[in-house]
Amino acid sequence: MACVHLDDYGMLISLLFLAACLVATVRSFRSSGGERGGRGGKAIPSPPALPVIGNLHQLGKGRFHRTLQELSRRHGPLFLLRLGAVRVLVVSSATMAEAVLKAQDHVFCSRPQQHTARGTLYDCRDVAFSPYGERWRQLRRVAAVHLLSVKRVDSFRALREEEVASILDRIRAASCGEHRGGGINVSELIVSLTNTVVSRATLGRKLGGVEPGKIRETMIEFTNLLETIAVSDVFPRLGWVDWATGLDARVKRTASKLDDIAEKALREHEKSRGHEGEEARDLMDDLLSIVNDDGGGHGYKLDRIDIKAFTLDMFIAGTDTIYKAIEWTMAELIKNPTEMAKVQAEVRQVAGAEGGRAIAVVPEEKLGKMTLLQAAMKEALRLHPSLPLLIPREAIRDTELHGYHIPAKTRVMINAWAIGRDGEAWEDAGEFRPERFVVHEGAAGAGDDHCYGDTDFRFIPFGAGRRGCPGVAFGTRLAELALANMVYHFDWALPDGQDLDSFQLVEATSGLSPGLMNALVLAAKPLKFEAVPV
Repeated sequence: MACVHLDDYGMLISLLFLAACLVATVRSFRSSGGERGGRGGKAIPSPPALPVIGNLHQLGKGRFHRTLQELSRRHGPLFLLRLGAVRVLVVSSATMAEAVLKAQDHVFCSRPQQHTARGTLYDCRDVAFSPYGERWRQLRRVAAVHLLSVKRVDSFRALREEEVASILDRIRAASCGEHRGGGINVSELIVSLTNTVVSRATLGRKLGGVEPGKIRETMIEFTNLLETIAVSDVFPRLGWVDWATGLDARVKRTASKLDDIAEKALREHEKSRGHEGEEARDLMDDLLSIVNDDGGGHGYKLDRIDIKAFTLDMFIAGTDTIYKAIEWTMAELIKNPTEMAKVQAEVRQVAGAEGGRAIAVVPEEKLGKMTLLQAAMKEALRLHPSLPLLIPREAIRDTELHGYHIPAKTRVMINAWAIGRDGEAWEDAGEFRPERFVVHEGAAGAGDDHCYGDTDFRFIPFGAGRRGCPGVAFGTRLAELALANMVYHFDWALPDGQDLDSFQLVEATSGLSPGLMNALVLAAKPLKFEAVPV
């Protein structure tokens, strides 16, 4: 009997996979009524698709937002992709985004149940990936009212300022050490800052014996997994392929690590509950109060799984998105020294000095007056949104959109990256020009944490509508504080005399929240006080 070699086995699996795909896709396509949605309406613009795989081959590898932008230039700001057996509507203009996220927010308000999210987030019992319904509404209210309200964000001020001061000390030590004038890995410092602040705000110091480095390592593994497209996501009938390729095993391993971290922290919090003299309450303490007090009379019915899912959401949404917003803003300011000079002048003028010396940490109450700083960060988020493709939505029922029939369960991708670079919506769309976001003194919204989106659909880095990010205030407050202190206390330049023209802002090829391809390495020169206006 002939022996089957590994190469032959792989080919056999591939052939079986293709055959199964063909059967599944034909059945799914017939049941969907074709691209017209089964009602005879006009066809939605769509790139030509191949049998079985549809348009999957056109996505390429990584930087999907760029690929989808190119497709939108050929097929319009609203077009349809068929990814295997799944219909995906791609939105690439502010007008279309407003139609989906505002006019029909009540229809496009659910989430497709992504395989890796189900496997790691307790069957999507978190806020971000949970399907729409009464339970999700309760979860969202808990997040917005109890965990991430402006008042609760304010309560973490001391934590933010303490950790920012620690980062300033590390930069100062590096800039004055034996490598004086050389490069400082700014990306690494920012990651450390955001990870520490998010961890302490969420879990305090009660980690249940888990090392902070282990948490960060597992979260990287987690986010890498979430960007993986499972075969069952595009061919729902072929779930066995995820098992055959080892994806299911990978999901289970990661889920086990995540649950171990969350469970140990939860037990530590339960053990310390009610003790006098403990550190300030963190978000897990708040969640435990809601569970143990039966929602304080508000009707919330959360349990331990909900607490752990909320906790993981904070790490997913908080760490990478905040750090990359800071990283991109610093990179753009370095690339545009004239804008950097304007921002530094404003920050140093507003922050001033105390007792004849530069202040130790720029305080948060000064941030609202730093309109150029806020504008620079918004401009960086326009060009480099933390989530270029917002988390996909899903229609909960059939609807009509711009004359097209959209069946229930159609998925929707909002290309925030393409919308932010739309030449019809923005003058000099590819240029870094913070002044376009300057809010004049006395204008509505100045200094408001919530002016980062949800009103102008040309700028939606945090989404919009009922599925918009509830943590905008938490994230932007930390990012602005870090940036203000970095540009106040130091003058920044490229290391070792590197030429500005050689400094290219190249985006990483992968990641839900892509940052720079290479770490941001800069030289820092501590501020001499006489440069600060009093």
